[in-house]
Amino acid sequence: MKYFSGFCLKNDKAFFNDYLEESEFVVAGFSFGAQKALEYVLNTDKRVDKLQLLSPAFFYVNQKFIDVNINAFKKDKLSYIKTFLTKAGISEWKMENGKWKMDLNGIEIDYSCTEEELYEMFTFNWEKIKELKNIKIEVFLGEFDKIISLKKAQNFFKNYASVYYIKKANHFLRS
Repeated sequence: MKYFSGFCLKNDKAFFNDYLEESEFVVAGFSFGAQKALEYVLNTDKRVDKLQLLSPAFFYVNQKFIDVNINAFKKDKLSYIKTFLTKAGISEWKMENGKWKMDLNGIEIDYSCTEEELYEMFTFNWEKIKELKNIKIEVFLGEFDKIISLKKAQNFFKNYASVYYIKKANHFLRS
């Protein structure tokens, strides 16, 4: 399996073991990583049978929203990441060596994430999914996801994928 992590995250794959299918022909990604997974599938010459998108970063926002987020990220990256991930559903935090750490099964913050990636995440063109042929697509969405445009994502992906709606779950697909 090829897996792509969420925005500013690393080692998050194990967090989604309940949903992931371990096979050399499966590509998966969480949130921003779901965008990267789609790009990979569109551009690889390797065999892919299934694409699994976990809480795909699907946004339907205006330029003002994007600008506010980019500016907040530029002003205080560490606080932005903590606020973003808290809104996504992470509630266990500790400060260690001047950096926030999550107390979650080995998931780590990747402080090398950039404002360009944040902009890319907000402006990604999901219409590209229409180019996929003969690949099973699964999308997992949490009922209480406060990060993405949930209803718009559900309505969009139902045309291209099997959509699994996880009751009482947040962006991390946990209640």
